[in-house]
Amino acid sequence: MTFTIAALVPSLLNTNGDAENAAVLAQRLRWAGHEARVARVERVDELPDRVDAVVVGSGNDSSLEPARERLLTMHDELRRWGTEGVPILAVGTGWELLSWGVETADGRVVEGLGVLPGRAVPRAEGRVTGEIVLRSPRFGHLVGFENHARDAVQAEASPLGRLLAGAGNGRGSGQEGVVMGWVLGTHLHGPVLAKNPAFADAILTEVASRAGAEYAPGEQAAVVDRYADEARRLLLEAAKVTLPE
Repeated sequence: MTFTIAALVPSLLNTNGDAENAAVLAQRLRWAGHEARVARVERVDELPDRVDAVVVGSGNDSSLEPARERLLTMHDELRRWGTEGVPILAVGTGWELLSWGVETADGRVVEGLGVLPGRAVPRAEGRVTGEIVLRSPRFGHLVGFENHARDAVQAEASPLGRLLAGAGNGRGSGQEGVVMGWVLGTHLHGPVLAKNPAFADAILTEVASRAGAEYAPGEQAAVVDRYADEARRLLLEAAKVTLPE
């Protein structure tokens, strides 16, 4: 079989290269000996018959409404994927659009799709940019770069992890991201899966299991992961975080 990784609305939701997380998943599947492809889906009629994982990247505020309108046409599929356990990784604006809604600094309110709990509200301190590090109970230590002007509220019960550095969800929560089953929302840009290969492999283990297959990282993945290790080391140094041995 061929695994299909869908990147939703990448023309509007790929500002930080987040939609390319789909390419990371597909390539690691190929290195593991599986056939895989990326479906770049702009409209609902472009959805493939089978989807094994979904990536929703980030955009800017000018793309909020048009991106929402396109995602809204896929609302039923997003709900079904979430219920069935298809992994969905939503980053930045993509996460905000899957939440209950987005409040912008100029007073606009953009209703979300309600796939994930919580709302995105303007940060009192303004935009935050910089390194972010967290400890996730499911995925270990994750690193990345955050760049957002909104906090996530009303999603405290199910964070992706606890902050070791960075602002994350903000409002003094000490948390980053939100998780509901295999629907994962995060501020970690990058793309996050290139910097955190163990996170990618956890998703792919679930993807393969759902299809009755097995996943084990290939030899080429080990070569590339050494570059990721060095990038993580430098980011941890910049964030002044020392991880336990």
